[in-house]
Amino acid sequence: MLHQQTVAAVAPANVERVAQERSFKSHDGTEIFYRYWPALSEHRKGAILLFHRGHEHGGRMAHLVDELQMPDHAFYAWDARGNGRSAGERGYAPSFAALVRDIDCFVREIGSDGFARRDIALIAQSFGAVLAAAWVHDYAPDIRALVLASPAFSVKLYVPFAKQGIALWQKLKGRFFVNSYVKAKFLTHDPERIASFDADPLITRPIASNILVELYDHAARIVADARAITVPTQLLISGSDWVVRHGPQHEFFVNLASPAKERHVLPGFFHDTLGERDRHKALDLIRPFLEKQFAAPEKPLDLTGADRAGYTRDEADRLASPLPLLSPKGLYWATSRASIRMGAWLSSGMKTGIATGFDSGSTLDYVYENDARGIGPGGRMIDRTFLDAIGWRGIRQRKLHLEELIGSAAETLKAAGRPVHIVDIAAGHGRYVLDAVQKCAEPPASVRLQDFSELNISLGRKLIAERKLPASVSFHQGDAFDATMLAGLDPAPDLAIVSGLYELFSDNAMIARSLGGLAGAMQPGSLLVYTNQPWHPQLEMIARSLTSHRGGQAWVMRRRTQAEMDQLVAGAGFEKLDQRIDQWGIFTVSIARRV
Repeated sequence: MLHQQTVAAVAPANVERVAQERSFKSHDGTEIFYRYWPALSEHRKGAILLFHRGHEHGGRMAHLVDELQMPDHAFYAWDARGNGRSAGERGYAPSFAALVRDIDCFVREIGSDGFARRDIALIAQSFGAVLAAAWVHDYAPDIRALVLASPAFSVKLYVPFAKQGIALWQKLKGRFFVNSYVKAKFLTHDPERIASFDADPLITRPIASNILVELYDHAARIVADARAITVPTQLLISGSDWVVRHGPQHEFFVNLASPAKERHVLPGFFHDTLGERDRHKALDLIRPFLEKQFAAPEKPLDLTGADRAGYTRDEADRLASPLPLLSPKGLYWATSRASIRMGAWLSSGMKTGIATGFDSGSTLDYVYENDARGIGPGGRMIDRTFLDAIGWRGIRQRKLHLEELIGSAAETLKAAGRPVHIVDIAAGHGRYVLDAVQKCAEPPASVRLQDFSELNISLGRKLIAERKLPASVSFHQGDAFDATMLAGLDPAPDLAIVSGLYELFSDNAMIARSLGGLAGAMQPGSLLVYTNQPWHPQLEMIARSLTSHRGGQAWVMRRRTQAEMDQLVAGAGFEKLDQRIDQWGIFTVSIARRV
């Protein structure tokens, strides 16, 4: 809920506001500069966050604060890292995902002003609009509204094959910078905006090659999977945009799952939609849309039935449907399956996958070890190719995120005076939990690992013995979907971990049963670390070529959007606190508190 803040008496909408200058440290310590305009009335209605386009900074969005004429709302505008007055190498970020996580940190920062996520709306333009859309897709925040102006889902690079050339040169030579030569007169018809752009010393012309390449990859992912976005969204398209293509913008809108969505094409507008000469036409669309969403009752779309009727269910059903053997696709995937079986003659990883299932604890443990093994140099080369598949790289990054959040959860519980009893209800071999626990400053009171597979239990106990861990670390057989067993865990867990399990089962009733059992065992303030797979670039390859641990069946996965997974967790009585996601957008690791 909002905390009321007395800033001034109710003031006319045409009073010019003065920005406060602030900064915060983002996830990696980078100092991010931002401007804050408090609401002019005593009773604030919410906060509106402004995200600038590429090469620019938040100061070039400042005119919107007064022009939107929404005095009851606070406004915030950041300078993205490497831009404006924020720290970081000019035009550079470690990854596109790092910029998206910066948004998540920014939203947490303004929480100190009393704004919960349900009090927030975003207005974002061009590159900033892609970042905002990615944040809403990947982190599933329960915000009021999203306004995207000319999102740069596909930048027009007028040199033939420029995108492919940039990617190839980066692979050969490493990161480099590409300068923008777009003239201000092709961004807007407003002579004042043109002059200010040309004279602005904070404009950053170069952009790092890694960000440009990743922009295309992530934009394609977000457009294709926009059904995961259920936040009320308004899309503004500049009719005469010289900088980005319209096609992906329209595709994004069509794919949006939000029941409240609007699309407006502004004829004659150049790329700087919100800085155009006639921008009042755009603002006259934004204002009523935002006011309507802030006034609407809080009714998030219920996604807990998506396993029965939803686009990810449809996707999984298509992947589970057999192909005609003699069709081109049927022959292609039959060849793929044959090549994997042949590779298993030489590659230890493929052999493990064939024997135990590619989703088994044994395969997962092999992927964690990341040590290419096989018969001869050829076998090791095949194994390295296998281990370097994007899905397995994502799995290893997920392990790092698990270790980070398990460690921080243990510290939080210790600081609260709790003994830290840990349980993992489907630990596989338990390597990631044991690695995380051994990095803790203080050992937990107990660590209980569980799994249904006798093979996993045997190998997990062997791992415990090899590490000479104390008797407080134990491995047991248990069904992760047995709610009664979970509710009776003794000692009651302060920290419960569920990693890589729920992704293997489509049925939400099973997930709810498992979470409900854990919730029954956990006291308020206890913590839950859980994983999810909202997206994967190789779903069809996995379904058509790989087998699961369940009797050699095809490994068909139904993705859960992050919003769906978070709703299941919330329904069991947990409040989400934080999240991590890999740079490809495949696996998430989240932490929630029992309430």
